[in-house]
Amino acid sequence: MVKKSPELAEKISILPDTPGVYMYFDKEGTVIYVGKAKNLKRRVSSYFNRTHDRLRTNLLVRAIADMKYIVVPTEQDALNLEASMIKAYQPRYNVLLKDDKTYPWIVVTNEHYPRVFLTRQLIKDGSKFYGPYTNTAVARTVLELIRRLYPLRSCRHAITPEYIAKGKGRLCLDYHLKKCCGPCVGLVSEQEYARYIEKVRLILRGETGELLRYLRDEMEKLSEELRFEEAQEIKEQYDLVTRYRSKSVIVSPALTDVDVFGIDREEGSADVFVNYMHVRGGAVVRSVTLEYKQRLDESSADMLAYAMAEIRQSLDVDFEEVIVAEVPDVEFPGVTFTVPKKGDKLKLLEISAKNARQQRIDKIKTAEKRDPSLRTDRILQRIQQDFHLSELPRHIECFDNSNIQGTNPVASCVVFKDAVPSKKDYRHFNIKTVEGPDDFASMKEVLTRRYSRLMEEGEPLPQLVVVDGGKGQLSAAVEALDAIGLRGKIALVGIAKRLEEIYFPGDSVPLYIDKNSETLRVIQHLRDEAHRFGITHHRNRRSKTQAVSELDSIKGVGEKTRIALLTHFKSIKKLKAAPLEEIGDVIGPSRASVVYSALHAEEDNTEEK
Repeated sequence: MVKKSPELAEKISILPDTPGVYMYFDKEGTVIYVGKAKNLKRRVSSYFNRTHDRLRTNLLVRAIADMKYIVVPTEQDALNLEASMIKAYQPRYNVLLKDDKTYPWIVVTNEHYPRVFLTRQLIKDGSKFYGPYTNTAVARTVLELIRRLYPLRSCRHAITPEYIAKGKGRLCLDYHLKKCCGPCVGLVSEQEYARYIEKVRLILRGETGELLRYLRDEMEKLSEELRFEEAQEIKEQYDLVTRYRSKSVIVSPALTDVDVFGIDREEGSADVFVNYMHVRGGAVVRSVTLEYKQRLDESSADMLAYAMAEIRQSLDVDFEEVIVAEVPDVEFPGVTFTVPKKGDKLKLLEISAKNARQQRIDKIKTAEKRDPSLRTDRILQRIQQDFHLSELPRHIECFDNSNIQGTNPVASCVVFKDAVPSKKDYRHFNIKTVEGPDDFASMKEVLTRRYSRLMEEGEPLPQLVVVDGGKGQLSAAVEALDAIGLRGKIALVGIAKRLEEIYFPGDSVPLYIDKNSETLRVIQHLRDEAHRFGITHHRNRRSKTQAVSELDSIKGVGEKTRIALLTHFKSIKKLKAAPLEEIGDVIGPSRASVVYSALHAEEDNTEEK
């Protein structure tokens, strides 16, 4: 196992669990390895947590002095980006991808009668390339289906009007099999053939509706004719087409020379992150994220202008086309700004913005690892913001009722301080004034008892109270706080179990918090703890009640005798199974005879029946 430098170890510890591409640098700052990962943190960590079987891998790990990464939406995008970056940097340890092997594309040639075929070579001759396809089987399936849909030529002849006029063409087998429309002998005009090609372009651009309809109709037709094996083959092709992606988000020949600036800014924060991606020859060859701290209320356009000026100066870049979400106010001579609304450019802009966002997350994680209190403050500030509280909710309490068909009603109160459980402050309540299963009245009783006592004893009150239940329980809680004069002094919310709805007093419309929000996770933890604590207490009380009730019904057995028996035997079941002599050793022979006879009288009666 190779020991990492503290700086490198810290970078690895805050890596995201997302797809991406990582780059390793040596001491001179040269890229020595580029790799892809479905999970960046797990993949990069695997290099350093063990000794590898291959010598070359161990040499690579020893040479790593620094690491950078780029996050992408999917593993396929990571694969595409990895290939483009390896070609740009030519790292010494990327042996498998150092040759000219590339992923295949589908090309529509720039000819009078275009051909459509699979290729690994990108040639700038006006032809249109679609891809790349990381799954060759998908590309071949798409080609096969295109040929079944449209009678396109597959020959390599240079078919021109002059070629046709000279009568040099000759119909081939494909024509007789109805796989070609015979352009070589002029059986189809350029205009009609162009209509086929336009439909092919729609399919290759991902507009596969017509293709899928055709496949579905073909499946139904074959099934009606009982040709099930052929129908299954079509179904497999249908499934492949529904999954395939005809264009890469990262690498596209349409994006030959562009620069991208994605920005991330957060309300209430002075930190602004701007990511710059340098795209040349259809490949992302550089990604840099800059961090700014706002001094005034600068707009996003202002921040982009600052970033462009700094990148141009520090990296000596001449911008031509720049993809941005908002055009800067500052004029940049010779620069064309594009604000995309759809397509590859928009996807590239979204990835740039995602990398800027990830830089913010990395900074927060690094700071919180060094000072855990920062994480606590951030979570509390998030709760305060989501619930519109006047102060940080450092002390939160949650209540839950528990009863089974109205028997042994109890309630629980769990306490969180600084967003974590404070178990020494947990309390449970036996309901005293409510008869039958009335959760609303039980909630009102418990809150009244809890906060009346805290005020009497001069104890601090919570900043936030959560009740497990919807509008009914919340209304009961409001009545309790009204009665003891705390309405408005303690924030109160209810959480409904089914859809995780948050209710506020006097508001019939619930709040739906983002499922990934830390606020919701804290509230769910509170609710689950209250439920667990209440159920445990309810079970204990019910068991104790059932045990005592059987001994209570025995004439001549007092409290001391009951306690002695339960202390020794632990349960009524074990007491019933004990021999008379053992019971006599605990409470004496005469009492033992009475208890033994009473406990076994019911069994005797059952046997007689």
